[in-house]
Amino acid sequence: MRILSLLAFLVFFSYSVDLSAQVLDKGNFVIGTTLGFSAADTKVSYSISGVKEKGNGPSALQLNFAPNVGYFLIDYLAVGIGLDYTFSQVTDPNEDRRNDSDLLFGPFARYYLPVGDDMAFFLETSFGFGNASDDQYIGENKQSINTNVFALGVGPGFTIFSTDDIGVEALFKYNFASSQFDTENTGVKTSTTTRTNQFDISVGIQFYFGGVRRIGE
Repeated sequence: MRILSLLAFLVFFSYSVDLSAQVLDKGNFVIGTTLGFSAADTKVSYSISGVKEKGNGPSALQLNFAPNVGYFLIDYLAVGIGLDYTFSQVTDPNEDRRNDSDLLFGPFARYYLPVGDDMAFFLETSFGFGNASDDQYIGENKQSINTNVFALGVGPGFTIFSTDDIGVEALFKYNFASSQFDTENTGVKTSTTTRTNQFDISVGIQFYFGGVRRIGE
């Protein structure tokens, strides 16, 4: 709801802004970042011999930070390179706490569909390659596992431009990730592959520059 309220305010504000769609022209650059945050709590209810009980399930906290830089190959189409850092913490009252951090690096492409002079829808696709570090706590002991990760993301977004060629945006994205790690314990080798499907919403800010001209210039 907060993201929708922010977008509604920016839409109202943007009617007083007169920007050219040329910020999305061939030869321009875009640089910026997105920030995503999510938190979840789980409640569990069960019945034993007709007696109902309630308890707490796992809780999760996730923070995502993704800077990027791109170049418009043609009008409305930007390609570039981005970083993606995600930190997540999962706490289960019946098990141990787990911290995960992923750092990915890879290309992205974004195609814009302007709506007037100061707003645009866009579709973004990104690929990521990198390493994940997982800390698992067993009592007071911590065990670290390093993992190779491949990720793919795709989703729509919406941008509102300001008078300073700054775009404030919201992005809804589907992310798929595949990770693999090998462990060895008492001579027994184990290979584990994990595949994750996730939907998230993030907000961001982008700066557009290079060959930018105002209406009337």
